[in-house]
Amino acid sequence: MIETPRLILRRWREADAEPFFAMGQDAEVMRYLGPPMSRADCAATVVRQNALADSYGSCFWAIERRADGAFIGFCGIKQGSEGTPIAGQPEIGWRLAREAWGQGYAREAAQASLDRGWSTQDWPEVAAITVPANTQSWGLMIRLGMTRDPDGDFDHPVLAPGDPLRRHLTYRIAR
Repeated sequence: MIETPRLILRRWREADAEPFFAMGQDAEVMRYLGPPMSRADCAATVVRQNALADSYGSCFWAIERRADGAFIGFCGIKQGSEGTPIAGQPEIGWRLAREAWGQGYAREAAQASLDRGWSTQDWPEVAAITVPANTQSWGLMIRLGMTRDPDGDFDHPVLAPGDPLRRHLTYRIAR
């Protein structure tokens, strides 16, 4: 568990699947991420992230707001996806419910995730990816001290040619 003044980053609970599903149905939340997620996909995410925490020591943790205990999204570090230039490397990522946007939660959670990662793992660097149009996401990457790695930009292998979300930018931060 990672605690910040306003947030708790923790293992996923079965009860997180329903608010995660609701978040995944929000067109604005999913604008740069792809189609809405099914309930089965959301339930599988809960299981997969906890398995990553067990095997890797880190995952995209569930974010709970301390003030009211609400699930507001996820943030953390996991292994980069196979078939991408960051496969197997530490990848930081986040996704928040729209009602949690604009309040500094993503930065607070991401900085806490990096701090924990640097203190508990011997990773030489951490990567992050996003689509070019997602200015909020790559803006946060820059605010975290990450720098663009243009040689690491790629077309995501699970997306078809012509898909507007296929091109991905890569950012990195060294220990």
